[in-house]
Amino acid sequence: MESDIDETLALVGPRLKALRTASNTTLQELSSQTGISLSTLSRLESGQRRPTLEQLLPLARAHQVPLDDLVGAPATGDPRIHIKPIKSNGMTVLPLSRGSGSGLQAFKHLLPAGSDRTIPDLRTHEGYEWIYVLKGKLRLCLGDHDITLKSGEAAEFNTKTPHWFGRANSEAVEFLTLFGPQGERMHVRAKPVSKSPKSN
Repeated sequence: MESDIDETLALVGPRLKALRTASNTTLQELSSQTGISLSTLSRLESGQRRPTLEQLLPLARAHQVPLDDLVGAPATGDPRIHIKPIKSNGMTVLPLSRGSGSGLQAFKHLLPAGSDRTIPDLRTHEGYEWIYVLKGKLRLCLGDHDITLKSGEAAEFNTKTPHWFGRANSEAVEFLTLFGPQGERMHVRAKPVSKSPKSN
């Protein structure tokens, strides 16, 4: 029984990290929202610290997911994913996978129409990411590159490279991401980050 509990709690860290990175939230922002220290959050995500109920409750509220989703409630045999939207920084994120273990996590992102004058805030974290644009144009800043991805285009990259994504113009954008420990660097054309993306 104890080993089952340990195994369940060991999977909480990857879920917490996937939810935070999917919503493009920093540890500092999450710390401000939950009152949990940066060092504790970092140890929880890396699995170096066993989470307590007092920590999981504010984290579930901050990520806008049920507590069951963080601890991995027993499977019911129903293969359907019950999508629960996460809203952060003006973006809606829809988890498309159960988020178990340290495997790939799938998300759909919705960025409503708005200003295209947002200043990129490049961030880094462990893992790899794959992006596919469903609708609109997505601006991806990756290291020294500034790329505009159109509907039907994809990119993949190591998330240790400083990166940021947002609207390329004032129109709404919908895109899919896969986040996980496996992947390859992106294979798309790039232009210098100093140039502003052009919208057609």
